[in-house]
Amino acid sequence: MIDWKAMERPIVALAPMADMSDLPFCLVCKDEGTPLMFREMVSSEAIIRLNPKTLKMATFDERERPLVQQIFGANPDVMAEAARIIYERFKPDAIDINMGCPVYNLVSNFNGAALIKDPERAAAIVKKMKAAVPIPVSVKTRTGWKQDTDCLDFVKVVADAGADLISMHGRTREQGYAGKADWHRVGEARRNVPHIPFLVNGDITTPELAKEAMEIAGADGVLIGRGGLGNPWFFKQVETYLRTGEACLAPTADQIKQTIRKHARLQAEHYGERGLVKLRKHLPWYVKHVPEMKHMKEKLVRISTLNELEDAIT
Repeated sequence: MIDWKAMERPIVALAPMADMSDLPFCLVCKDEGTPLMFREMVSSEAIIRLNPKTLKMATFDERERPLVQQIFGANPDVMAEAARIIYERFKPDAIDINMGCPVYNLVSNFNGAALIKDPERAAAIVKKMKAAVPIPVSVKTRTGWKQDTDCLDFVKVVADAGADLISMHGRTREQGYAGKADWHRVGEARRNVPHIPFLVNGDITTPELAKEAMEIAGADGVLIGRGGLGNPWFFKQVETYLRTGEACLAPTADQIKQTIRKHARLQAEHYGERGLVKLRKHLPWYVKHVPEMKHMKEKLVRISTLNELEDAIT
């Protein structure tokens, strides 16, 4: 079980990204020194129906610990029951509530960021989930729905309901992933709940930006999403820089290729070889910032087998 207040600072964690922060990628990140994982969201409604696909999504490897499982939903009773099932079946170290996803399919049913518009419902979800499981329950949210000041009162509501930690993306739901993350607004929200741990999220793509985001937001750590895609070394680089001020060497092209191979093997083991089609969305990120590997992208986005992958990176 995670003790957010006692955890060594700075906290550096992989963010829960849909279709990305799954078991294979989390294991790759762990092997490269990532301290903490937030797993991709699972549906509370699907969990209580014991949907096999969703239960597989929530399955994890002991090597991934400490691990936080994220759940989304709008019904407090369903969310509590889903949390209970997740805890009893899988024993994650903590559970996170998605109150920040901006995609239409979620918010149209009052999931994700839509909960910012209904603080009473959000508080009820936190309270019922806290009563259902003996592990910490955290909240990931945004600066607002349309107004980036929505978060200032919203954080107080979920903190008063018992949230053990809050993570905040520095954009509103209306912004999606456009524009620039506002770490200053995150900092204003953070100052309204000084008694609980707080992570800043959004636009953290270098160790220097991680430090700047933490300092501006007054946060206890960083939750890194897109900055870590194709770059599982990044989390250790950030942690090292935040603690010592020292820069780590970037991986070589050969190291990147070895990691791609490892990711592909784990993907095939977890999903079957057809799972390599699912890997295609990760592969362009690995070569995006490596000039001598950019030419591989065209082949990588078409691979379906381990042999095809090997041909693409040789």
